[in-house]
Amino acid sequence: MTTTDLTGKIALITGSSRGLGRHYALTFARAGADVIIHDVNATAAAQFGEAASGEAVAEEIRALGRRSAFLTCDLTDPSQIESFVSNAIGQFGHIDILVNNAGGDIGANTPRPDPNNAIDINVEDIQKVLNLNLLNTMCMCKFVGSHMRERRSGKIVNVGSAAGHMPATVGIIYAAAKAGISHYTRCLAEELRSASVNVNCIAPAATYTGRFLATRTVESQEGLSRLQQIAQPDDMAKIVLFLASPLADYLTGETVICH
Repeated sequence: MTTTDLTGKIALITGSSRGLGRHYALTFARAGADVIIHDVNATAAAQFGEAASGEAVAEEIRALGRRSAFLTCDLTDPSQIESFVSNAIGQFGHIDILVNNAGGDIGANTPRPDPNNAIDINVEDIQKVLNLNLLNTMCMCKFVGSHMRERRSGKIVNVGSAAGHMPATVGIIYAAAKAGISHYTRCLAEELRSASVNVNCIAPAATYTGRFLATRTVESQEGLSRLQQIAQPDDMAKIVLFLASPLADYLTGETVICH
């Protein structure tokens, strides 16, 4: 019977020392996968109190009986991405699953672009948001996808956002970048179809994470149905696990929009 068992699989998850990425990593490890943890630096995990460090998250994975390593990389630099992927393959032999989780509506010099619309936004903020979301996903897919194509096996899960599937007046560049990830996923899936590499996307809804709670005022959820409430990390992690698992062996080019 087909299951979500990932025993024997090696997963690389970007931005996985904190936030949803950390939850994806722990979920994969509990399903049997060895997990490569990544962030831009060793201390990023502690920014919102989600973990002591990137290495501490790798140790959480090892405590579950799985192999893990913490690797750093600035994903806005394509040359670093190429070295990062090569290093990951060198340490673990190959990559079965890639989750492009790293991203965010983050300004070049401020926590979020300010102003954060389409016209008044600073050009450097446009470049930062595109690099951090769309371009890093494309570059990760280029280098890991080439490896998977050669092996004729693999699963790629790109992470967009529900914001990319509805009109926005704030965070427009971020929303456009995430919409771009969805269409890029559809196109890459066709390119890699003949190599038996699945490429899908999740567009998460608003979800409780350390960054979410630190940067937003959360309205009371009392009286709302389960499907109206802000999501819990496990809600998104279960969908990503499905997309990375044998249950999704014949699914490619799709975006699961959570809203």
